[in-house]
Amino acid sequence: MKRIGIDVGGTNTDAVLVDGERILAAIKVPTTQDVLSGVKAALSHVINAPAAAGIAVDAVMIGTTHFTNAVVERARLERVAAIRVALPTGRSLPPMCDWPRDLYNAVDPMIVMVHGGHEYDGSPLVPMNPDEIRDAAMRIRDAGITSIAISATFSPLTTECEVRAAEIVRSVIPDAKITLSHTLGRIGLLERENVAILNAALQSLGKTTVQAFADALSEIGVTAPFYLTQNDGTVALADVAAANPVHSFASGPTNSMRGAAFLTGLENAMVVDVGGTTSDIGCLIGGFPREANNIVHIGGVRTLFRMPDLLPIALGGGTIINPENGAIGPRSVGYRILTEAKVFGGSTLTTSDIAVAAGIVEMGDRDRVKGLDAGLVRATLARISEMVADNFDRMKTSAEDVPLIAVGGGAFLIPDKVPGASEVVRVENAGVANALGAAMAQVSGEVDQVFSGMSRDAALAAAETGARNAAVASGAAVDSLKTLEIEDIPIAYLPGGARRVRVRVIGDIAFG
Repeated sequence: MKRIGIDVGGTNTDAVLVDGERILAAIKVPTTQDVLSGVKAALSHVINAPAAAGIAVDAVMIGTTHFTNAVVERARLERVAAIRVALPTGRSLPPMCDWPRDLYNAVDPMIVMVHGGHEYDGSPLVPMNPDEIRDAAMRIRDAGITSIAISATFSPLTTECEVRAAEIVRSVIPDAKITLSHTLGRIGLLERENVAILNAALQSLGKTTVQAFADALSEIGVTAPFYLTQNDGTVALADVAAANPVHSFASGPTNSMRGAAFLTGLENAMVVDVGGTTSDIGCLIGGFPREANNIVHIGGVRTLFRMPDLLPIALGGGTIINPENGAIGPRSVGYRILTEAKVFGGSTLTTSDIAVAAGIVEMGDRDRVKGLDAGLVRATLARISEMVADNFDRMKTSAEDVPLIAVGGGAFLIPDKVPGASEVVRVENAGVANALGAAMAQVSGEVDQVFSGMSRDAALAAAETGARNAAVASGAAVDSLKTLEIEDIPIAYLPGGARRVRVRVIGDIAFG
């Protein structure tokens, strides 16, 4: 199978062309301000590489920072209506009460709270009033809002209120883009509601981003179907992913972790992905990133949904060094490294300049950093080693030594010996591990739900069926599906033998 993998980072846009497990072409180009120019440049390189002659591409996988950047920058967000089905008990903490003020203002929400929802045991809190929902929908329509997030208490236990509310809203606003919180988040109303509202605010951007990528592929002459990479190390058809842009928030470092597993053959190891601006440290389990099972902050917003367990640190190839006191970061020159770093003729001292001066890596013009103070170089490298060691130790879950795979364009910053690491693994093509991870990605489906009133076997079977169906809907071939994870947690305080079941299924992409 011939695939193109593309990963758009804050500093570089990487692309690879693979045939099965053979890498036919790879390129790293600076990320452009408009993003798409860099994507087209990277695509052109791999498509026109000599090894690509006569090859028909079967699929294109793209990892993008578009959606994360929109939240961080408070830009390109759509106005949202947030409907919470939770009165009377859900009144005390209104939707978005914990959002940073600038992000709240950027979304400019219309907030509506109505009666309904369920108790923790699945029984109705109070009856939901359809007329309240219909009245809310008419007010939302009159305000010109079409992006809507609907949340209800304990909707992962029973989806009844959210599904019925969506039907009523759609009868009033036929073109509404509706996000239901139970499809994204887990138990915990505020966190689940938060991610639903973020998703709703990004859906228009998701649609325009996918269309822009489609146009870029068409201009280059690529007609293969394309996919967006997801937080869990898999991909989804672009149109499916556009409806759930929050699932692509952490796809960049996740792609790198999957690429690290592919390049090394290691399925259980630690990975540090060093980009131009930050480094992300994570853990591979079975070849996939370990998932976070606690609160994850996105742009200052508390969420709890499908995200990799990553520790970002302000260390990258473009990280700025203060020449007076040797302080490292947190600012970076990012994609401007080719014009602002000293080795490339600029005036800003970066970690890359330190590495070149120390003879660790060759890039740019070494003569431009020959005059750096040797003490500053040694002290900076020592501080970098300390940063890596401290944060590596924070992410380990065992006292035993484990392999540490160094990938990313700035992997040269990782020292050869790290306390607690059995070895630091370096491999060829580590600089484009993110694009490789995207190219080799499979399709997944997941169910994370509370079941009650049924046996354990019936709950597991229902969850696995739901996960398989979700994988197929995202583009997986039925005959390739396999269950990757099953998590079964009995909930003693709920009646009816309640249990939280999480099942993840993966499969190969279905073509034709």
